[in-house]
Amino acid sequence: MRERGQADVVIANNVLAHVENLHEFVAGIGALLKPGGSARIEVHYLKSLIDGLQFDTIYHEHLCYFSAGAIARLLTFHDLHIHDIERIPAQGGSLRLTASRGQVECTELDRLTAGERRCGLTQSNYHDEFAVRVGRLIDELKNLVAGLKADGSRIAAYGAAAKGTMLLNACGFGTDVIDYVVDANPHKQGRLVPGVHLPVMPVNTISESSPDFMLLLPWNLKEEILAQQAQYREAGGKFIVPIPMPEII
Repeated sequence: MRERGQADVVIANNVLAHVENLHEFVAGIGALLKPGGSARIEVHYLKSLIDGLQFDTIYHEHLCYFSAGAIARLLTFHDLHIHDIERIPAQGGSLRLTASRGQVECTELDRLTAGERRCGLTQSNYHDEFAVRVGRLIDELKNLVAGLKADGSRIAAYGAAAKGTMLLNACGFGTDVIDYVVDANPHKQGRLVPGVHLPVMPVNTISESSPDFMLLLPWNLKEEILAQQAQYREAGGKFIVPIPMPEII
């Protein structure tokens, strides 16, 4: 800032969840902005996470999750006020907002925070029930996979994403259940998924070994991956989409 001065726009997409000291970070955003400047921020939306049973996105590098009300209060503490906010599909459901100095009316923020209060998001029971529902989801997925294995099906997994590591470990899917995981990133290939020690292979391993089912770990990219794997599906291969509820496609 000493060299280039203050900014008209500060962009912080999917970074607040990784910040240890939120108040220092948001104060820094305010310090960077010129008078009249705006901050453009995206965060994974807590309501989408809970309603969609996205438990696999809860892991060590994510230190916090935001409701509309929570991020509004955080910003207001540093004299930054939301004047535009919307829900977007990224990451399974996110909030995209614009904030600047000076209080303004934001109808959509009011609508979102009223909805959060109405559904009980601000109460502990809402979060306790989330834990119960996640337990049911894990049991259902384990039973589905166990049934497929009992029928002699071969199962692999697609996408060595962080969320996939969480799901595989939560379900206890090791090499006795899943043959391997494929991933397009060459830096992941030849390594093992932490905890369950599944080997990570190139994506072309699918066509070479033709597993009966692929467990789709980055479920938020479902449409993109299904389109990419049209040939596998046309040959009879099927995908298991685990979240929000297990289904075979």
